[in-house]
Amino acid sequence: MSNKDIVLYTEEKGIAKITLNRPEVLNALNRDVLEQLSSIMDRIKIDDSVKAVILTGAGEKAFSAGADIQFLNKATPLEVRDLARLAVTVNNKIESLGKVVVAAINGLALGGGLELAESCTLRFSASHARLGHPEVRIGAIAGFGGTTRLPRLIGKGRAVELLLTGNSISADEAYRIGLVNRIVEPDKLLSEAETLILEILSQAPLAVKMTWEAIHRGCNLTLEESSLLGADYFGLIASTEDFREGTKSFLEKTKPSFKVR
Repeated sequence: MSNKDIVLYTEEKGIAKITLNRPEVLNALNRDVLEQLSSIMDRIKIDDSVKAVILTGAGEKAFSAGADIQFLNKATPLEVRDLARLAVTVNNKIESLGKVVVAAINGLALGGGLELAESCTLRFSASHARLGHPEVRIGAIAGFGGTTRLPRLIGKGRAVELLLTGNSISADEAYRIGLVNRIVEPDKLLSEAETLILEILSQAPLAVKMTWEAIHRGCNLTLEESSLLGADYFGLIASTEDFREGTKSFLEKTKPSFKVR
């Protein structure tokens, strides 16, 4: 398999589908995969024709089993750090893309693979999937952003247990603790993700974008600062034509026609 085939990209109806394509190694993340993901995210960010993204893995066994262990075993500390920093950059790009990104977790999501999913806007899990952070079991830590994002997603207590034990959990447990948004049968995973994306895209686009920005930025602030940020965004969105159209349509009981301006 050539390097150009390790991350697949298609686009239909304004939805980009990105597929990690190393099923022979459970879609493990190496530098080539991460560099391609980084480049793809750069393109999508400035491509107005792409409205949303589905990120998934090839095959039925894994979304991604995490960082390439063969590389980690032979790499120098500086090479490991560089890989982790690249992964952090990719995950930050996904989280700040300004467009909805749904992780369609089609199997194992472990270590760096789960960290990739944690950076997405939403997570859909196949019913047979297992998720976890086994890094401590190989003498490592969740260095691709897991120690930061997981506590924010499921709370410090639950995150500490997963990160310190290295245990993996079922899709049902992941749903119970809020790590995934929905559990879907494997053959419906992508279609269900697309259905939700289309529902989100039917809303006022600028309002969706600013809502996510307020959530994303607000998570790093105090409660008061985050609340004030939300108020500022509310005032900002009121300057748009879509805000006037939406409120007018509500009062007139008509369907709004948003212009994204």
